[in-house]
Amino acid sequence: MRKALLIVGLLALAIGLLWIGQGTGAIAWPAQSFMIGSLQWAEYGALLSAVGLILIWQGKR
Repeated sequence: MRKALLIVGLLALAIGLLWIGQGTGAIAWPAQSFMIGSLQWAEYGALLSAVGLILIWQGKR
């Protein structure tokens, strides 16, 4: 169970950071993404990253 929490947490953190980068315009990949420059997706990314960090923390306990 701990290993699953770590894996899901790392995936959530990575996807959340990608969404933050796309939402703020720092990452323009893929070029036709509707998320680029949309701060709404940066907010979603921040929430998903926070969930990922919580899952990682729970997996390490």
